[in-house]
Amino acid sequence: MLDVVTMGETMVAMTAENAGSIKYADRFSKHIAGAESNFAIGITRLGFNAGWISKVGEDPLGDFVEFSVRGEGVDVSELKRDSERPTGLMIKEILSKDRANVYYYRQNSAASALTTSDISEDYLKQAKYIHLSGITPALSKTARDTFFKVLEIAAKHKIKVSFDPNIRQKLWPDEQKMKTELLKIVKKADIILPGIEEAEILLGIKNPEKAAQEFYQLMGGIVVLKLGEEGSLVYDGKKMEKVSAFEIEEVVDPIGAGDAFAAGLIAGFLRGMELKEAVKLANLVGAYCVTVKGDIEGLPSWKEVEVIQGKKSEMQR
Repeated sequence: MLDVVTMGETMVAMTAENAGSIKYADRFSKHIAGAESNFAIGITRLGFNAGWISKVGEDPLGDFVEFSVRGEGVDVSELKRDSERPTGLMIKEILSKDRANVYYYRQNSAASALTTSDISEDYLKQAKYIHLSGITPALSKTARDTFFKVLEIAAKHKIKVSFDPNIRQKLWPDEQKMKTELLKIVKKADIILPGIEEAEILLGIKNPEKAAQEFYQLMGGIVVLKLGEEGSLVYDGKKMEKVSAFEIEEVVDPIGAGDAFAAGLIAGFLRGMELKEAVKLANLVGAYCVTVKGDIEGLPSWKEVEVIQGKKSEMQR
């Protein structure tokens, strides 16, 4: 049985070793990069079973993605290989400790060719949660149709859906279409995880409390508004509460924090935590993730979480 299923593209990321423009970079490290696979790996490290649906090319980069995700304990039995399209690629430059740029080479990638026939209802209905991001419906029309097919199956089987808008404006043809599509998805979700900047883009509202209330009016579920260094604002229609950020000494690589946050939140719910406690866990996991370079390298295990929380002592030798 699976606790969580997610679906979305994972690329190979080439990250410049030194800070600054990639124009002058001559050394890169190779990683995997995908919001949904980051999330799935986070879930497995926190002690639960996750499945990931996607497509990669029949190429060495596709091999690398598949082996990496499988090696983290994620179920990849629904991963398809495409002989006609390549695995997506992204190049990342680190400009400073809290700024990074990414360049995508994912047009006509294997994952952009996801279709409804790639979805197994029997596979999805095992899950207690389905986690999705706003990246997938931006990839292509067929990927969008597949995304909404997953939402239909979730509704049919009463599976809770968590949704991170994860706005990537470069992937959308225009801003109005992006807003329309993402708000349509928000209305179908049980849990939404927008950042405060995403709230302003989608709703035109800067005030966090008003944005949380407006999102709730649209979807009637749990709204967790990410406020960066200020923590998170939580609203479930009854109570609005701010949850402080987890403090860390230094941000090394900010990419992947939102995916780690989502994994922490859903893992908290799976452990039976109340909303505020689950958000505290999400803040911890999201913060811990950015302390090292790479999207997944800093994702903590459940044992590490307990050590950080002071519930267990760390064995040094």
